[in-house]
Amino acid sequence: MPALDPKSLTVLVTGATSGFGEAIARRFVKEGAKVVATGRRGGRLQALKKELGARVHVLEFDVRDRKATEKALTTLPKEFAEIDVAVANAGLALGLEGAPKADVADWDDMIATNVNGLLYTVKAVLPGMIARDRGHVIALGSVASDFPYPGGNVYGATKAFVGQFALNLRADLLGSNVRVTTVEPGLAETEFSLVRFKGDAEKAAAPYKGIEPLNADDVAECVYWAATLPRRVNINRVQVMPVMQAFGPFAFRRT
Repeated sequence: MPALDPKSLTVLVTGATSGFGEAIARRFVKEGAKVVATGRRGGRLQALKKELGARVHVLEFDVRDRKATEKALTTLPKEFAEIDVAVANAGLALGLEGAPKADVADWDDMIATNVNGLLYTVKAVLPGMIARDRGHVIALGSVASDFPYPGGNVYGATKAFVGQFALNLRADLLGSNVRVTTVEPGLAETEFSLVRFKGDAEKAAAPYKGIEPLNADDVAECVYWAATLPRRVNINRVQVMPVMQAFGPFAFRRT
């Protein structure tokens, strides 16, 4: 079936300074799309623009800041103003402590980024999509939304929110030609783990030892595929894991 022409798309990617976001931006630009790349690290954004060229517009702001997000995404230059695909990628995990020992500040930060940042991004771009009767919201979730693990407490809960919000958004948008998708990766090697362990490279490397994890390009390909299917097709959810990752048995503590 004929795919959408990526050259016709303007794609917003939040959290584009590394990992999935950077790979997603590169994937769309490679195929001729225009990309609005956002993030908090201005130097990285400028380097990305310098490398990828005039089809990239960069915006330095924090998605946790509602007013900054709304201002940035509603005052875009004319040639980038009509967002066809909004990839709400900005997110993070912090810490791996069980709930009794976890740092509440880390919880707050994950909720502010993974939940509020998603909401502020979607709320800013949705009116234009509805007015044009076309668009696609793609939210980056996680297999942690379905499969709990020790220490995943609030991170998994925020990603469960992402998944349920996307389904409810899809219900709200019935009758419009605005699509909604979640892409939910499993174990993937990016800066994610380094952020989770606050720069501790040894701890960050441990989850990937002895396994070939997903990489950022794998996830970018899932996003690109969902976004370029014919407009009549809505992929509700994509869940992807490395081959050597699966599901654990129930845990018991026997006395």
